[in-house]
Amino acid sequence: MDLSALEDERPRLVALATRILGSAAEADDVVQEASLRLSATDGIDDPPAWLTTVVTRLCLDLLRKQATRSRYEATASSAAGRDPLDPEADALVADRVGTAMTVVLDTLGPAERATFVLHDVFGYPFDEISAVLGRSDTAVRQLASRARRKVQGASEPPSERAGRAENQRLVGAFLDAARGGDVTTLLQLLAPDAVMHADRVGQQMGAPSSFDGAAAVAARFDGAQGAAPATIDGEPGAAWIAGSTVRVAFAFHVEDGLVREIELIADPEVLATMDVVAVRWS
Repeated sequence: MDLSALEDERPRLVALATRILGSAAEADDVVQEASLRLSATDGIDDPPAWLTTVVTRLCLDLLRKQATRSRYEATASSAAGRDPLDPEADALVADRVGTAMTVVLDTLGPAERATFVLHDVFGYPFDEISAVLGRSDTAVRQLASRARRKVQGASEPPSERAGRAENQRLVGAFLDAARGGDVTTLLQLLAPDAVMHADRVGQQMGAPSSFDGAAAVAARFDGAQGAAPATIDGEPGAAWIAGSTVRVAFAFHVEDGLVREIELIADPEVLATMDVVAVRWS
C-alpha cells in the first residue's frame, strides 16, 4: 500500500507511541513496524484509524512483555540480594517524558496506560478507543477511571476493593454453575438484560456476534468446561488456555451484584495486549 499516509501521520503516531511507552527509541521502532505492516496490507479504508490501532496494540504488546520480564528480573534480583531499581534509567525516563508521565508509567498497567493516553492526553472518544483496543465501551471506561485515579495519586477506595472481591466470588460461582450445568444458578447470577459480545475471531469460530438476554447467555455457558478462572488486566474473568497460550478470554462486567456483560475475546492481536493470568479462587 502507498506509504504516504504513514508519512502524513508519522508525527502523531510517534507522539502517541512515545507517550504510551515512555521511550522515543521504542516509539520509532513501533512506528517502523507499523509501516512494514501497512506496506503489506491492501484495502484499508481509513489509514489514520488503522495506523492508530496497529501502533497502540504494538505498544501494548511491548509493555505487557516488558512487565512480564520486569517481574521476573525483580524476583531474580531480590533473590540475589540486589536492588532491582535503576535510578539512572528512571532519571532518563523522567527527563524524557516529564514528571506527570513518569507517574503514569510507574503506576499504570499496559491497558490502563494506553486508555489514559488516548483519552486524557490525545482526546480520543471512548467509542474510538474501544475499537482500537478491541474491548467494549464498558471496559475502556473502567480502565480510564482506574487510570485517572492512579495518576491523581488517589488510593483505591475500600468499597472498590470489596467490590472486586465480591465480583471474584460471583464469577467463580458463575463458572462453577456453568461446569455443573446449573442453569437455574446461572440465571440467578445474570442480569435480565445481560449480553455477551463475541469479537470477529470469536464469530469466525462459530459464536454469534451477541447473546442477548439472561436466557441466551445462560444457554451458551450451560455445561461449558473450557473456561477457567483468570484475571484479565487485574479484574476477575475467565479464559480458555491451551498450554501457555490464551485462546479465548471472557471479561465479566458486574453491576449491582449481577453479571451484566461478558466480552468473548478471541482475536490473537487483542489477546496479546491483555494481561491474562490463570488463577485459583478458593
